[in-house]
Amino acid sequence: MPERLARFERLYVRSPIYFVTGCTFQRKRLLARAEIHSAFLDFAKQGPEHGAWIGAYVLMPDHFHAFVGLDDQRITLPRWTRSLKGVLSAELRRGGTIAPYWQKGFFDHVLRSEESAAQKWEYVRENPVRAGLVSKWSDWPYSGEVFPIEYRTECL
Repeated sequence: MPERLARFERLYVRSPIYFVTGCTFQRKRLLARAEIHSAFLDFAKQGPEHGAWIGAYVLMPDHFHAFVGLDDQRITLPRWTRSLKGVLSAELRRGGTIAPYWQKGFFDHVLRSEESAAQKWEYVRENPVRAGLVSKWSDWPYSGEVFPIEYRTECL
């Protein structure tokens, strides 16, 4: 597998919104559980104390998607992702699941317009339907929105 391009060190957008995806190790079905969802929500609700706001999200059995707004002065995306994976890993350990839990790294995309955010969310929310887990996206119990975050066109 080819090396991924390096992440930009500096963005010229104030408070960017990232679309983040993280996958479980060997795509093990570890995440679509009530206790993992609860740990995810607890983590998300504490985010503003650390400069992070989770908007819409979907926890699939073997990966997660989340829209995340960060105050880059307080937290970086790699640190935020490492923290989320750590919290979910602790919950998996408590439940008796043996490590490893995560693929190395994560995928991220900086949203560049309101339209791209809407298109991404429409695609993401349909994941449980495409996977045959529910017949309508609104029936999937492991998705939602923690904080309303929206794309803004302000630049530095």
